[in-house]
Amino acid sequence: MRDLENYNVPAPGPVTLEGRFVTIEPYERDRHLHTLWEALGGADGVDALLRFFPNDDFASIDEFGAWLDKARVQSNFVTLVFRHNGTSDVVGMATYMRPDPKNGVVEVGSVAHGPDMKRSPLATEAHYLMARHVFDDLGYRRYEWKCHNQNEASKVTASRYGFTFEGVFRQHMISRGANRDTAWFSMIDGEWPLLKAAFEGWLSPLNFDENGRQRRRLEDIRAELKGEGRT
Repeated sequence: MRDLENYNVPAPGPVTLEGRFVTIEPYERDRHLHTLWEALGGADGVDALLRFFPNDDFASIDEFGAWLDKARVQSNFVTLVFRHNGTSDVVGMATYMRPDPKNGVVEVGSVAHGPDMKRSPLATEAHYLMARHVFDDLGYRRYEWKCHNQNEASKVTASRYGFTFEGVFRQHMISRGANRDTAWFSMIDGEWPLLKAAFEGWLSPLNFDENGRQRRRLEDIRAELKGEGRT
């Protein structure tokens, strides 16, 4: 446990993070709104993709843009977009939410992976880069992931990345006119060195065959580093 008597970290701010597969850059309305809207399905698909988000459906791209602007101005959220290094296309987004610098806590939320991120290393690398920035660059103690308890895909993803399930906040909020129970996950600074090593082992070029398929799962690499299953 570190000495916390003089603990002091900054709030997350706009940042550019570059990886092998994906580059993360701060959302700018003029630069990203249209391409992000289309990457998430546009008028025909964005509401289905974001069906577990607590906001109402978006009637237009302008409503989507207003929602992102409101989060930045009123809540000090930092929305980041994911750009595919191979195609230069915007393919998804996530946000540093509810920053609590005094206690070294921040949440990753508003996570939306467009179709071009499915079954590729982009999403894993993007979340590795965001977590690495939180722990290594900013010095945070706790990184949170929360989702609608009915969002099974999000819960599986959080566990795969190494977040620890902490429980369900029952009747946490009213979302889209209905009750929402929220599942809470976290990773903490003491866990990060092992989680980081697992991410980097999975992302290594040696972990992919000539067809781009993984040789070892992230969960298996993490378990091996922990020494699980050894006698």
